Amino acid sequence: MTGSVADLGMPTVRPEVAPDFPREWVEFVDPADPKGVVRADLTWLLSSWTCIYGRGCQGVVEGRADDGCCSHGAFWSDDEDEQRVTAFVRRLKAKTWQHAAVGRELGISELDELEGEPARRTRTVDGACVFLNRPGFSGGAGCALHALADRLGRHPLETKPDVCWQLPVRRSQEWVDRPDETKVLVTSIGEFDRRGWGPGGHDLHWWCTGSPDAHVGAEPLYVTYGPELAALVGQPAYDELARLCALRSTGRGPSHPATEQAVARLDAGGAEPATPF
Repeated sequence: MTGSVADLGMPTVRPEVAPDFPREWVEFVDPADPKGVVRADLTWLLSSWTCIYGRGCQGVVEGRADDGCCSHGAFWSDDEDEQRVTAFVRRLKAKTWQHAAVGRELGISELDELEGEPARRTRTVDGACVFLNRPGFSGGAGCALHALADRLGRHPLETKPDVCWQLPVRRSQEWVDRPDETKVLVTSIGEFDRRGWGPGGHDLHWWCTGSPDAHVGAEPLYVTYGPELAALVGQPAYDELARLCALRSTGRGPSHPATEQAVARLDAGGAEPATPF
């Protein structure tokens, strides 16, 4: 979600695409960790998705387009996430944070439930996140924490809750046992579509990743979300991911190195490969 609202006029909304369609994935060893493997959805990362908050975003709750995806607040990923944001909240002023009085008096967090377990999330005020400045607020509409990052010359991933800056990219990690009895940590990077929200995702009024209205970016997602992706997988892995995305965007993709060597040998006038029988 962006830090300001440019235009809340709502154009004709085009239907979202169905979530099941062919996808192309790439997998590579993390350059910084031989026991780490990155698996990434090239179809998503090469898409033209971009945040259109205030420029056609319909919001996740019907009739509340001004909220964007902030209607339900944000669950903290862990205590460190909450403490990091809390430190930046101390730098917010009432003139730039509409609900500063509520946040100061009651706290920025409240208890809720996530997947059947108690969990803390950002407090909601009048049906949306305590950090969401509403249209008409003199300090500017949009996320107060995002606007703070802009004023400080920092990236919003530093000031906002983890879930806020990660969306709509989804990261999952799993230890995998290979047939040779080695174990690797597979980090998957993909689209946070409706299913990413669990069963309730299908009840959202609108979700941007499947909407053609949000696929209007001038550059592919792997470029526009470069800092976020680097934070999720590490800079060396992101650099390799960006290289592979750029290669794929030219119509090529990674090829088997043994095939490359065989072709190079033939091009150099080497022996013909053996013919299988």
